[in-house]
Amino acid sequence: MMAENRKKRRVVFFVAAGLAVLVFVVIALRRQPPVVPIVNVTREDLSETITSNGKVEPIAPTIARAEFPAFVAKVMATEGQAVHRGQHILTLDAADMRAQLAQWRANLLKAQTDLRNAGAGGAPDELAQLRGDLRQAQVDVASLERTQKVLEQLATKQAATQDEVAQNRAALLKARSRVQVLQQRKEAMAQQATVNAQSASLQIGEAQDQVRSLEEKVRSAEVIAPMDGTLYSLPVRAGDYVKVGDVLAEMADLRHVRVRAFIDEPDLGWLAPHQDVQVTWDAHPGRTWTGLTEQIPKQVVPHGVRSVGEVLCSVENSKLELLPDVNVDVTILVRERHAALVVPRGAVRGDGDERYVFVVEGDTIHRRSISVGVASASKYEVLSGLALNDRVVIPRDQNLRDGMEVRAAEGS
Repeated sequence: MMAENRKKRRVVFFVAAGLAVLVFVVIALRRQPPVVPIVNVTREDLSETITSNGKVEPIAPTIARAEFPAFVAKVMATEGQAVHRGQHILTLDAADMRAQLAQWRANLLKAQTDLRNAGAGGAPDELAQLRGDLRQAQVDVASLERTQKVLEQLATKQAATQDEVAQNRAALLKARSRVQVLQQRKEAMAQQATVNAQSASLQIGEAQDQVRSLEEKVRSAEVIAPMDGTLYSLPVRAGDYVKVGDVLAEMADLRHVRVRAFIDEPDLGWLAPHQDVQVTWDAHPGRTWTGLTEQIPKQVVPHGVRSVGEVLCSVENSKLELLPDVNVDVTILVRERHAALVVPRGAVRGDGDERYVFVVEGDTIHRRSISVGVASASKYEVLSGLALNDRVVIPRDQNLRDGMEVRAAEGS
């Protein structure tokens, strides 16, 4: 029994001794300064960029649209192929347009003829007949007037009877009446010619407009490449029925394209023309296209849930790899510094408008205010407050304070 009690006392002793050692170690560790990782202030080339998404657009595209409802008669090209200036792409069935054009050309010719006739006073055959009748009537009047004078003289000498005089006078009155009727008809024809001229002028104008419109529609039935480029969209096939305004083909020179970048509103103040641009596309991993900003937005517009400015960028596409309407990632270089004094972003803290770091001096750290310039994704340019090779702390969820003792872990 006594041996068993001694054994229990020894166990209790060892446990107590272990606890005492553990407490001593914890107290000793608590008295040691905390370990903090540090880095040296260095000089590096630093660039500040804006990254966003965008969409590729052709520059000065040619979009052929149907100008009249028709069936697609023939397609002579394929989507995506290179085309040359003057190359035929497709043809629409324009038989109805050609028939209408022939009719309106006939209408125009008739209206032009009517205008010429109206300008001459009337239809040539009618006018000639009227003029001939009027001249003959005037000749008849002159002849009867001479005969009347002779008969009246003869009647005074009783060489002619009064019946002859009366008969000639009646014929003269009839002839004069006919001259008057013909002159009135000529005046009426002239007045009608004026009305006809106005009507013909209106008809000519309408017919010319219709002829020009129909000629353009007939020409549009032949879709022809206006330049060397790429046929990047051909949504129709032979036999398709198209309505007015439907897209038939889209072509452009894709060696140079435009990227419309959607930049969030807070970043717009950094933008300017001719800044360097890099474009990437998930369809070609590792491939980068370069360009420049061209047009800076004057307003912001909604884009999904974002408020963005649309920045137009010109991008080189000599291998024709970027396609219209694809979504791309855009990086714009807004500022750049060479041999700048830099610190990691993780070393910089903020207190209101103040930016500060903890600088290691001996075994203690001191809070120091700094001003920063260009900021990359991982580093800040230091404009003031630090010198080359100063050692600054990169806090790791540690509660640091000015004048605190620390143990620096170089290069951590």
